[in-house]
Amino acid sequence: MKHTLKSIFSIALMLVSVTTLSAQEKAKDTLTQGRTERYGIRVGLDLHRLAKNIYDKDYTGFEVVGDYRLTKKVYIATEFGNEEKTVDEDQLNFTTNGTYLKLGFDYNTYTNWLDMENMIYVGMRYGGSTFSQTLNNYSIYNTNPYFGETTKDSGQKTDGLNASWLEVVTGIKAELVNNLYLGFSFRLNYMVHETRPDNFDNLYIPGFNRTYEGGNFGVGFNYTLSYFIPLYKSTK
Repeated sequence: MKHTLKSIFSIALMLVSVTTLSAQEKAKDTLTQGRTERYGIRVGLDLHRLAKNIYDKDYTGFEVVGDYRLTKKVYIATEFGNEEKTVDEDQLNFTTNGTYLKLGFDYNTYTNWLDMENMIYVGMRYGGSTFSQTLNNYSIYNTNPYFGETTKDSGQKTDGLNASWLEVVTGIKAELVNNLYLGFSFRLNYMVHETRPDNFDNLYIPGFNRTYEGGNFGVGFNYTLSYFIPLYKSTK
């Protein structure tokens, strides 16, 4: 008798569990049915570069960011900016000045609940920059320890330089208040092409950042504040 009651009790628990799971699935389906997805343009600024204008006396620049929601998960993304950066190395001091444009896509890996529109994404960009390099001064090493190094002013400017690169991007965008988003992204860059001045390598390229002794790899990041402009809605 005890075994029979135990079996009945177990079956009852199983039925309750199945019924609960079924109810949860139905509730979830009810929530997702008729869900409205918004599509539009998001435009903003890189806060990091704006702040850098204040605390770094050797830098001036800005970056405008934007994306357009193409499908439920895919966004066309772009960045445009201008930078002027003076770099003081051990044996040379130079100033880079130029503009850049990046174009690519982001894929949102995050599944939002209800009307949330946050993003955890991965993506790619193809970037291009046109810039100039000005050699402000440089040092000539003398093997005679009595004389040491001699610093010479130059002012030589090379215009018409350009570079292009690929970026792998990962980042997040979270909605602070209605339509206003705070974001962060990290980028790993690989140089595809660059033109160099005659007398030294491009150690800094607008949009690409430092090239680490003329190498092909670079890194970058941004903190963004952007506003979403809805254009139309689609019901799931």
